[in-house]
Amino acid sequence: MEILTRQPTAKAPADWFTGDVWFDVIYAGEEPSRMRANMVRFSPCARTDWHSHAQGQTLHIVSGIALIGIRDGTVIEAHPGDTIRTPPGEEHWHGATREHFMTHLALWEGTGLDGGPETTWLEKVDDAEYDAPRSRTR
Repeated sequence: MEILTRQPTAKAPADWFTGDVWFDVIYAGEEPSRMRANMVRFSPCARTDWHSHAQGQTLHIVSGIALIGIRDGTVIEAHPGDTIRTPPGEEHWHGATREHFMTHLALWEGTGLDGGPETTWLEKVDDAEYDAPRSRTR
């Protein structure tokens, strides 16, 4: 058994996020593990850029209301206790609503099976995409 040293909270880079986003690295596995786990806190209106993960991503909403969008224009509103999975390679974004902070646990695997990048970062999410009609998980 190993007790891991807690890493300092870090501000997410503006190259990959819009607005104020902070994260705590909970776990970043080393070979042979590829597991990644971050607790991510979004201020109102903050969001990721469009991106995809080589092995997919799972988001567990801890507090607030999350918005998760995919390229076909679907945007869902997820609530605390909801768990959302994006499959490998699916381009998506996630963030907080305009009215509330949001925290989620982000889980994904490191490098792709071919040794490629674990995350591919793309363009910013524009306001029309962010403000698109949404469906709710409840």
